[in-house]
Amino acid sequence: MTSKLIEQWIRPEIQALSAYHVPDPGNMIKLDAMENPYTWPQSMVDEWQGLLKQTALNRYPDPGSRSLQQQIRSAFDIPTEMAVMLGNGSDEIIQIIAMAVATPERVILAPEPGFVMYNMIARFVGMQYVGVPLNADDFSLDMAAMKAAIAKHRPALIFLAYPNNPTGNLFERAQIEEIIELAPGLVVIDEAYAAFADDSFMSSLGRYPNLLVMRTVSKMGLAGLRLGYLAGPADCLQEFDKIRLPYNINVLTQVSAEFALHHKDVLDEQTTLLRHERARLYQHMTAMNGLTVFPSQANFILFRVADGRATALFEALKSGGVLIKNLANAGGLLQGCLRVTVGKPEENDRFVEVVGEFLGS
Repeated sequence: MTSKLIEQWIRPEIQALSAYHVPDPGNMIKLDAMENPYTWPQSMVDEWQGLLKQTALNRYPDPGSRSLQQQIRSAFDIPTEMAVMLGNGSDEIIQIIAMAVATPERVILAPEPGFVMYNMIARFVGMQYVGVPLNADDFSLDMAAMKAAIAKHRPALIFLAYPNNPTGNLFERAQIEEIIELAPGLVVIDEAYAAFADDSFMSSLGRYPNLLVMRTVSKMGLAGLRLGYLAGPADCLQEFDKIRLPYNINVLTQVSAEFALHHKDVLDEQTTLLRHERARLYQHMTAMNGLTVFPSQANFILFRVADGRATALFEALKSGGVLIKNLANAGGLLQGCLRVTVGKPEENDRFVEVVGEFLGS
C-alpha cells in the first residue's frame, strides 16, 4: 500500500534520487568532511556556556538575526550598501535562491565536478541542472564549454565555488568576471572556503547587478551551528527573504555565532594553523610515488591514486583508523580520486603513515 502511494504521489525525480549519505566515523580520525578539528580554549568555552545559561529558550529567536547580521558584516567586511541574509547552512540559502527562480524550463548551471547540492537542489525544486565539465588536466574552467552552455541554456542561476569543492582550486578571476558579464541570470560565488583562500569576490559586490556572494562559518570551526550567509543587492535579497522560513536561525545558533565572532582572532589562529598544515601535508603527499596530488586553496586536498587502487587505499585507511572521502566511484574527472581534510598535525601524520605503508606494499 505504501509503495503505491509513493509511486502515485512522490515526484519521479525525487524517487530517482539517493539521500545525501554521511558515514558514521565511529572512533576513526575524521578527515572526510572539511571540518576544523580544533576546539575552543577552556576559558572561551566557559564564557560561552555562561551566555547560554542566560538565553531564553521559551522565546522565539529574532527572526531577522539583526545583532548577528551586524557582527557578520563587521567580521567579514561586507560592503555597507549590500544586504545580508542568513541561512541554516549554505544549503538552505542555495535552496531559497533556487525556489525564487524555479520554473520547470529554467536551468541551474555549474562546473563539474562541483558541490553536489547544486544538482540535488535543482531537482528538489523542479528545475533542470546542467553540469559543465572542467578541464581534465588541472580542473580549470573550460571557458569555451561554459560560454556555449550559457548561450544554449540561458541559465537562471550559475553557481561557481571559489575555491571549488571537491577539487580545491581557485578558478581564474578574469574568467569568472567574464561569466558574470555573460550570464543572463544570477551568478552565485560560493566562498565556503574563503578563510583558506587568497582571493574573494566580496569586494566586487555592487559592480555587477547579478552577482551574489555566499559563505558559511562551518569551515572556520562552527560546523555544528549550521550557519551560512548571503550578501548582495538589497532588492534581490528582499525577494529571497520572502521565501526564507521564519525563525530559521535558532536562538542558540544566534547567540553562539555572535559570541564566536567576537573571538574571531581564535578562529583566525586556527585557520592559520590549518593553512600551515595544508602546505606540510601537500609536501608529504607529493613526495609519494603513486599519487597525483592537486594544489588546494581550501582545507582539503584532492588526490588520485594510480593503478585503480583508490578504493583499496580508502579501505586501508579505514582499517588504520582514518576516515577520508572516497570519490573514486563518482566517475568522470574524479575517477580514482580521494579527498582528505587537513587535520591536526598528529592526524595528518597518521594519514601519511598509513598511505606510505599502503604504497610501499
